[in-house]
Amino acid sequence: MKLWALLLGLFMATTVCATEKQEIKLIENGEGASFNQKMYPVNPEVEGDEGIQFRRIGVFRSPYNQTTGAPRHGILKPETRALIEIDRPYRKGLADLEKFEYIIVLYHFNLTKTWSSTVNPPDSDQHFGVFATRSPRRPNPIGFSVVRLEAVDKKNGIIIISGIDAFDGTPVLDIKPYLPSVDVVPSEKNTAVEAELGHNSEK
Repeated sequence: MKLWALLLGLFMATTVCATEKQEIKLIENGEGASFNQKMYPVNPEVEGDEGIQFRRIGVFRSPYNQTTGAPRHGILKPETRALIEIDRPYRKGLADLEKFEYIIVLYHFNLTKTWSSTVNPPDSDQHFGVFATRSPRRPNPIGFSVVRLEAVDKKNGIIIISGIDAFDGTPVLDIKPYLPSVDVVPSEKNTAVEAELGHNSEK
């Protein structure tokens, strides 16, 4: 019995130590004057955790940058045009893409350096779990946009799109066709929560 208690105590001490190593100092998050939250690095070194590596397939050429800012969702500024430059090894993958009017683009929020378990969406006075929001401050800072496909230059690896919210130079991870039959799920509950969280606000 004593041996079991000793082993249990050793396990608990090791767990606490590992947890403390992952934490970053408590800081003011800037979203609420009286709200403090723990911030963590985007790529924490967690013992025993296997990293996953992705290669970019291209890059955004956009009118947006850190100075100009960008809309919270590209659909809010549908007239804004941009380019995606596809890297040479992946250009053959553009075959047949021009048949679609809308595509899904996954990309890397490469300027995001920290993440938080809770965030405060615009037009909301509450903090929500990061996975209940579209905030870029995520453990894996992956962006998701549905954009309109204007034209495809397969030879030169250029995709012309509109309705984008990514900064110039943002690495693109993947492109998929937007399929209304599976990508649209009507939901009154989600629509109501979207308004509550402020996701549908242009601010």
